[in-house]
Amino acid sequence: MPFQPEPERTKAHELASHANAWPFAEARALAKHLKNGVPEKGYVLFETGYGPSGLPHIGTFGEVARTTMVRHAFEVLTGMPTKLFAYSDDMDGLRKVPDNIPNQEMVAEHLGKPLTSIPDPFGTHESFAHHNNARLQAFLDDFGFEYEFKSATEEYKAGHLDGTLLKVLEHHEKVLEIILPTLGEERRATYSPFLPVCKKTGRVLQVPVVEIKSDDGTIVYKDEDGSLVETPVTGGHVKLQWKADWAGRWTALDVDYEMSGKDLIESVRLSSRICRALGGTPPVNLTYELFLDENGEKISKSKGNGLSMEEWLRYATPESLSLFMYQKPKTAKRLFFDVIPKNVDEYLTFLGKFGEQEEKDQLSNPVYHIHGGHPPQPEAAGLSFNILLNLASVCHSDDKAVLWHFISRYRPDATAENAPILDKLVGYAINYYNDFVKPNKKFRAPTDQERGALEDLQGALAGLAADTQAADIQTEVYEVGKRHGFENLRDWFKACYEVLLGQEQGPRMGSFIALYGLGETVELIGKALAGEDLSA
Repeated sequence: MPFQPEPERTKAHELASHANAWPFAEARALAKHLKNGVPEKGYVLFETGYGPSGLPHIGTFGEVARTTMVRHAFEVLTGMPTKLFAYSDDMDGLRKVPDNIPNQEMVAEHLGKPLTSIPDPFGTHESFAHHNNARLQAFLDDFGFEYEFKSATEEYKAGHLDGTLLKVLEHHEKVLEIILPTLGEERRATYSPFLPVCKKTGRVLQVPVVEIKSDDGTIVYKDEDGSLVETPVTGGHVKLQWKADWAGRWTALDVDYEMSGKDLIESVRLSSRICRALGGTPPVNLTYELFLDENGEKISKSKGNGLSMEEWLRYATPESLSLFMYQKPKTAKRLFFDVIPKNVDEYLTFLGKFGEQEEKDQLSNPVYHIHGGHPPQPEAAGLSFNILLNLASVCHSDDKAVLWHFISRYRPDATAENAPILDKLVGYAINYYNDFVKPNKKFRAPTDQERGALEDLQGALAGLAADTQAADIQTEVYEVGKRHGFENLRDWFKACYEVLLGQEQGPRMGSFIALYGLGETVELIGKALAGEDLSA
């Protein structure tokens, strides 16, 4: 029997049936595709693909993170068992040497060979593919993803794709009918879904296939030297071209769900047609928009533009990166350093709200999906990343203890031990400040109007009690701006940022002053009015 009965429904299932969050919408589409039954293989299979010709990048993580969110939502919705395969296309022949690796001349000598047959330019692993695969797995493991790693080379050589390869051989003409209309005249003349692996050179060949022997399970191809070579299509002697390879994988593994980028829309369409021609069922697909770098260009493994995973994690929490991936997957987003602070603070806001929400609303909170339904308790310190950045800015220190001096005075109950999230944020803030804020600081002298207002603010702050709350300090700052004729109070706050902090944007001044200290702020204003160098 092809399907098993639907598991018993619970309250969580019912809530998930109506949840608005996009992972639940995807989960419902997949359940409908499966007709609410467990496939014959005994589980629902999610898959993500990885091309190891370049180092793993943040987009690779994004695909696994988003797929994991859908997988969890599907489990909550249906109760069905699931698996996730992280599949590396490491049998592909390398066509171009990536720009961001060492020993490029050595790698260039092996162009055309499968990535698992090319020596590791980093000198640490068995092959180039083994190195990049290890990098991918280490990162996914660090994030706690549950997955099974699959190597295309191992799958082909172990014979796990043999049955599907023989189906491609049997339906060779159907595959050609699907692919050939999409190719140029010259490419059509030599195209075959099979790419032989040359026994002499080890290279993956794009050569004409002159004969198909379905009964023998072999093809005859014209080698680069003009000779005719017969080879079996099984056992890793050939690999499939890209679109046929994707379709073959879907068919062989019976993949139920796989998302992909906007640039692969046509590939999804053609691979789906090939999958059906082979007797398989294409998976449910989500098309996500691409990430862009600071120039609005698509990020690329080979170019190494945009942000790397390691770079994001130098400046912010893993959870903030997961939030970036969660938000609006069908909208193109800039993936560069300036998006980090906003995502850190939004994550803290969502985490703070979660415990106060009804269960049905929790299912639409991003932290539910980031943490697989079990987000941690928020910390009570209530300090934003933006505030910490500005504290680092005025402290001019690489020492976390210096920032903790101010934090402990503001929140005596908070320590690095009982507020580990805050402690990590302090370190991230120092890194971000030193690398991005400090080099771009531009202090300016106040105008006559601003000087009068700052003198007034200095006096007002000096007259406040030491325990004045942030909201009351904020009111004082507002009142000073009004007294000094700022028609748009944004201009007043911008003046505070530019004169006191050396930047065009900044924190809520009341909160910042409460953290930094009334006396320290009075002294800071005095230095600015005296023309002292605030960047030192």
